[in-house]
Amino acid sequence: MSFSEKTASLKVRFLALMDEVGSVAEVARLLDVNRNTAYGWARQAGLSSHRLGHPRKAEYLQLRGQGLTRREAVERVAINERTARDWERGIRKSRNSRFYPDGRRVDYTTGRTTMETMENPPSPIPEQVGSRLLSLLEREKIADLRRVGLSLRAIGRELGRPASTIKRELDAHTVGGRYLPHGAHRAAAGARARPKPALLAEPGPLREYVMDGLREQWSPEQIRNRIREDHPDDEGMRVSTETIYQAIYVQARGGLKREIQVALRTGRTRRKPHRSPEHRTSRFVDPMVMISERPAEVEDRAVPGHWEGDLITGEQNKSAIVTLVERTTRYVMLGHLPDGDHTAETVRDVLVTLVGTLPQHLRGSLTWDQGAEMAAHKAFRVATGVPVYFCDPASPWQRGSNENTNGLLRQYFPKGTDLTVYGIEDLEHVAQKLNGRPRKTLGWKTPAERLLELV
Repeated sequence: MSFSEKTASLKVRFLALMDEVGSVAEVARLLDVNRNTAYGWARQAGLSSHRLGHPRKAEYLQLRGQGLTRREAVERVAINERTARDWERGIRKSRNSRFYPDGRRVDYTTGRTTMETMENPPSPIPEQVGSRLLSLLEREKIADLRRVGLSLRAIGRELGRPASTIKRELDAHTVGGRYLPHGAHRAAAGARARPKPALLAEPGPLREYVMDGLREQWSPEQIRNRIREDHPDDEGMRVSTETIYQAIYVQARGGLKREIQVALRTGRTRRKPHRSPEHRTSRFVDPMVMISERPAEVEDRAVPGHWEGDLITGEQNKSAIVTLVERTTRYVMLGHLPDGDHTAETVRDVLVTLVGTLPQHLRGSLTWDQGAEMAAHKAFRVATGVPVYFCDPASPWQRGSNENTNGLLRQYFPKGTDLTVYGIEDLEHVAQKLNGRPRKTLGWKTPAERLLELV
């Protein structure tokens, strides 16, 4: 078969699959055809991949209609979450632009927003304008079922919706005794769009008050609360903390001037993204066992032998000392790091040595934060048999005894000092000092006395 004959055969198969799949990119992938070639064939045949829609869109909207959350439906269909959100809002994409149901067009490259003209008409109203709202298909079904005389409850059961939802829909969109599903859907799409300008994008006393507060280096929270004190009777002088942050960080959409952004204490001019814990990338190669899986006996301090650990660091974090605190007795052990080296391997070796001095019944567990110095936690567990539990990010209270002890240690090792000048004997002397202090939480006994009772 010649090259031209092969091409013609591929084109026929391409057009046949387009009727089934509907996506130029998907069919090109299935046939192993260059995507640009496939788009050329589609244009010659008068087909449009965008017009036919994404091959997984119908499946996604069906899952949403069944009550799945957006995240669950996205994972089931294997699409990007932003794509799903755009489908629900009726937003379509073409080249470098996004087209909104209300006629707005936002250009990716310039950031400009324009309204579409008759030569470039607005995008059609989507069948689903919101995950919780009635779809066009549901509205058409309401009209059909109402026409044959079904009750509100019966219609609700057919659609899997409360009868109250059906009643509100019929009350709002019945004209002359007839329910108008398509008019109802257009009204829902129009109400969904919110093209009004941002609160702080317009000049006025509220905007000036916020700008003056930022110049005084007040935080958005301070501005939000202080404005109520200064204007108690003026409801127009109200703004939320989030609105101020939005105005600062979304500069391209008419927020506060860029020079105001530097008034934030963080000094950032862009918002720092925060991932939810379940979506964070694992800190270490070896999986961590989180503090939520720690046995209850550790939490209530009923059984001795469970330790909390951390590093206290010196000037510019170039030197450090290992600190261990037993949760029941508050007994302190300090580990010397040669030449201030606090890499994962060195910290592991020091911890293995410290734990090796303990009797077996006092080797229960170790709780640590997610510092890089514990990257070798698996090797430590294998060497000592002591499980390691990790605290949640930015949660120092989950190692309260250790945090308190580190504060006491700063009396002997002030912040900003070079900790390499302290040898093993110095650390033993400081540990003895702390273990010989009477503690209120121990009934004015010392940690050394309590540990001696256990040993």
